[in-house]
Amino acid sequence: MHTFSDSLLSKKQNYFLSQPHQPFFVFGLLWAIVSMVLFTLSHKGIITLSLSENEFHLYTLSFLVFAQFFHGFLFTTFPRFCTAMAIPKEVYVRIVWLYQIGGVLFIAGAFLSEWMVLFAMFSVLFAHSMAIFTLHWVYKIGQSPLKQDPYWILIAHAITIAAHLFWIIAYGVNLIGGIHDWFSLITPIIVNFFFIFLTFSVAQRMIPFFSHSQEPKSDHFVKIVFSALIVKTLFAMVAFTLGEALISTLLALYLFREFLRWKLHPFHSPAIVWILHLALFWLPIGLLIGSLTQIAEMVYGISFLFAGTHLLVLGFLTTVLIGFGTRVTLGHSGQPPHADNLSIALFWWTQLLVISRFALSVDTALGSSHGWIFDATAFAWIVLFVVWGGRYGKTLIFGKPTRTH
Repeated sequence: MHTFSDSLLSKKQNYFLSQPHQPFFVFGLLWAIVSMVLFTLSHKGIITLSLSENEFHLYTLSFLVFAQFFHGFLFTTFPRFCTAMAIPKEVYVRIVWLYQIGGVLFIAGAFLSEWMVLFAMFSVLFAHSMAIFTLHWVYKIGQSPLKQDPYWILIAHAITIAAHLFWIIAYGVNLIGGIHDWFSLITPIIVNFFFIFLTFSVAQRMIPFFSHSQEPKSDHFVKIVFSALIVKTLFAMVAFTLGEALISTLLALYLFREFLRWKLHPFHSPAIVWILHLALFWLPIGLLIGSLTQIAEMVYGISFLFAGTHLLVLGFLTTVLIGFGTRVTLGHSGQPPHADNLSIALFWWTQLLVISRFALSVDTALGSSHGWIFDATAFAWIVLFVVWGGRYGKTLIFGKPTRTH
């Protein structure tokens, strides 16, 4: 016989899993915090991981954090892009729990065994593959004649899943006999196509729509960006620094021109929209500054500690994530997509996080060793997701609107 408390628990669980963005966002938040805490402790020598801290950092951010946020957003909006039926609950719930199983195994393996890490990667890859297969199924059954944007989103996913598989194969082979520089080959693929191109593919569709921009985009706009990123990635893989810096600069200037032509009017937009405008312009800014730091590294033999990459990942991707995540969470819980004072503060906090990470790169290039800058950057990341989760977690889990100010 069911008790009242059992019924109440069932209702809470049912709401938590009632829309795909809710569990994906909540678990994405959890892994964003856990992974950064462990990376920070490893970097400071407090704990020892069974794999390199850079591999741990990139893998967890890619496939435990950002992947879940991407799936949460796309599982909600992709059927609308394609004019298709909503993704069945039993499908996305299965993928959600597979990701969490893989995530727990990965973290356990990071402490216990590098072979356990390999097994965990296969588990995460299985969840990742199911997610991409689901999006492809939606694309195939969709009735919309306008499938150009969904097509590019799938292309970005296809490249990412190939990189994920290559990562696992390279990691496994390295455990047996040792291969060199495989991580440097995978990193630009993940950064340029999973972090940047996938985010760009969604942003270039949704941000003009949210901004009520009527300016037409070139039919070749996304193709040009995609082609430039292919060249940039190939140059990065063969360590042709000057060529990569040149293509990054040309792409940045092209994007600046196109974004300005859209007439977005960020200074006359509500906060829930202007944060997305700011995110959009971090893309060319990150590309341009990244190219300048690459040239400086080549000429002076110094290291900016992946300054361009972090400007893109934090400035562009994370700002888009916070903006879209806030809007989707509110809009799909029956609340108006309005940013209150705390949300606006979080928007600005995200920009402080970007600046803090760039300061760490400059500090490294100058040969300084101010460890507190690294600590401040990691702290800023953790605070961002803890506070955002505190603000919107109740809405995501229980459907209860939180107080606005």
